[in-house]
Amino acid sequence: QVQLVESGGGLVQAGGSLRLSCVASGNIFSINGMAWYRRAPGKQRELVATITSGGNTNYGDSVKGRFTISRDNAKNTVYLQMNSLKPEDTAVYYCNARVVVWSQRSYWGQGTQVTVSS
Repeated sequence: QVQLVESGGGLVQAGGSLRLSCVASGNIFSINGMAWYRRAPGKQRELVATITSGGNTNYGDSVKGRFTISRDNAKNTVYLQMNSLKPEDTAVYYCNARVVVWSQRSYWGQGTQVTVSS
């Protein structure tokens, strides 16, 4: 009933920028926290950034100062602006949202590949 669809991934050179988007759709009453995670090949899933419904943000140490998370509550959309990209940022990036339908549940997108070449 609820879908999260990411977009904006791709191939970029080191030092470049990308902007990821994630749109939530379906039978949504409200959305609480939203977040971006990533999984690099051979590594565990890593928290990239979170944002509350009120706009409070939190970042993983590896992306602080380079990435910015934001959201548009009217559009049920969360964004991740990624600047000064490094090869170690290469990963599949996943959107997560805590969505309230009848009760709160955690939903995940299908992921979008980000590849940073050196």
